[in-house]
Amino acid sequence: MTFRLRAGKKGLELRLHDLEATIMDVVWGKQLSSFAVGDVLAILEKQRDIAYTTVMTTVTRLYEKGILERERDGKRYLYSPKLTREEFLQSTAREVLDEAVGGHQAMAMLAEKVSEASAGELDDLEALIQKRREELDA
Repeated sequence: MTFRLRAGKKGLELRLHDLEATIMDVVWGKQLSSFAVGDVLAILEKQRDIAYTTVMTTVTRLYEKGILERERDGKRYLYSPKLTREEFLQSTAREVLDEAVGGHQAMAMLAEKVSEASAGELDDLEALIQKRREELDA
């Protein structure tokens, strides 16, 4: 998946338009593993005035962008997320680093962040490094 980054935005909205981000917040927040447009609409209508066709168009765009999968269920589609929120944000971070700085500069930025990391974050990083070493040795 390749997306255009949106200047001045953070989190999901860095790569998704506002309504797309709101819909994915609903999908991930309510842990909807399979849903129809009407399921998301019912949740969004509690928060704002919104038309079915607006939600349908936006969900279709999310499918076309590769964020959602879909399968036919009679006359409707059922959708499911391809990635968890964490996986989506990680891929966004990777894309930002690759596009903005790439290779050695990304490693230098990582080293800077490591100097500010907590013990738990360092343990996580150490586990990732160990896993990569094992992959290289295999």
